[in-house]
Amino acid sequence: MTSIIVWFCLVAALIALAYYVTRIAKSEEADSRQDTGLALLEFGRAFPHEAVRSLHATSDGGAIFVRLHDGKAGFMRNHRAHYACSVIKPGRVRILPLSDAKGFTAEFLDQPSQNGSFQFASEEEAAEVSLWLLDNYVSVADRQAEGTRRDPATENTR
Repeated sequence: MTSIIVWFCLVAALIALAYYVTRIAKSEEADSRQDTGLALLEFGRAFPHEAVRSLHATSDGGAIFVRLHDGKAGFMRNHRAHYACSVIKPGRVRILPLSDAKGFTAEFLDQPSQNGSFQFASEEEAAEVSLWLLDNYVSVADRQAEGTRRDPATENTR
């Protein structure tokens, strides 16, 4: 009878240990998905000549949007142990609003496999990222044409 109790206690201890180890592994995986420092290093490795201004991760940590110094935007998709990094070319992304103001749907014209809906922690974050993407949507030719136009309100009159 005592051997049955010993075996039962041993099996119960192994089950408890397995449960504890899987909980720790899940929490470490969730922490690594939110690691923007690793994302910054990965983006720097993929695009060494691009200066990163700021990063905004989605609420689930599955994607990170990157604002670059020269007004361009980048995108990173988390694939467990690494990030798939890309620089978004001007005019090559479409943004559609979601019913929840904390997110939007992005359609990447050059990389359809990256399309999806993205939720952020706050409405402000979602608005800021969508503004980056809208600013990135304006092509370089449009910016140069805008710079060569003369604004009558700012001209000096004699």
